[in-house]
Amino acid sequence: MICKIVSDSSCDLRSSEFAGGGVLFETVPMRIQVGEREFIDNDELAVPQLLGAMSTEKAAASTACPSPGTFAKAFEGADRAVCFTISANLSGTYNAALTGRDMVLEEHPEKEICVIDSKATAGAMILLIRRAQALLEAGGDFEEICSQLRLYQAALRTCFTLENFDNLIKNGRMRPLVGTLLHSLGIHVIADATPQGTIHVSGKARGEAKTYQALTALMRDSKDCTGAEVIVCHCENLPGALKLKEQILKDLPVKSVELVPCRGLTSFYAMEKGLIIGY
Repeated sequence: MICKIVSDSSCDLRSSEFAGGGVLFETVPMRIQVGEREFIDNDELAVPQLLGAMSTEKAAASTACPSPGTFAKAFEGADRAVCFTISANLSGTYNAALTGRDMVLEEHPEKEICVIDSKATAGAMILLIRRAQALLEAGGDFEEICSQLRLYQAALRTCFTLENFDNLIKNGRMRPLVGTLLHSLGIHVIADATPQGTIHVSGKARGEAKTYQALTALMRDSKDCTGAEVIVCHCENLPGALKLKEQILKDLPVKSVELVPCRGLTSFYAMEKGLIIGY
């Protein structure tokens, strides 16, 4: 039996970094349009090149979700497939994956395909992928595996901080004067994902130290972090991610903190120096 995990590229996990054993893994790439240039969010995408293009382009950049056919192609080669997508409240990717699943099941009703809305992105999706891998390798009833993954998804949390507001300004989501003022004062926006998968701005902090302390306080208030696995995805900001890791280990009784560089889609939203925490 061939088992496969499929995810859109907002998961930040590259195919080369997946030690699958008996489980296959495939990311379906998102697309990012910057002026006349299109960037495909695959393993070969150079994030600094994307960020550079976005900084020099005056018009707003945009993203496009994968087509249902792309998801269908990813599902076809497996007997059992579990798929995770970025929050359905942020993108049409979840619906595209559902349509792709239906396309395959119409031709191959014997296949088992489960599509789960992560209601998040980045590190939370990596944690879901790893849990799915363990469950698929253990075998058992497919519906029970999917049920356990949905329960695990509901227990995960995501929060993040932004330092660069250029993309928000260009997309009309923040006034230029406000963005310039925040940046000049060294103020970081702190936000988290709601249980419904929408973004909630929880506050602002001035300077790195206060920002990281505010993030660990937000994590503590959102759930019991005892024994939690934490993944910090950073957009070209390894020094900041290392400092945040140190703060998390100091303030919270977590099991581990892993650092992962952002891929293209999450870099598009987080921008340079952004940090996204999944736990």
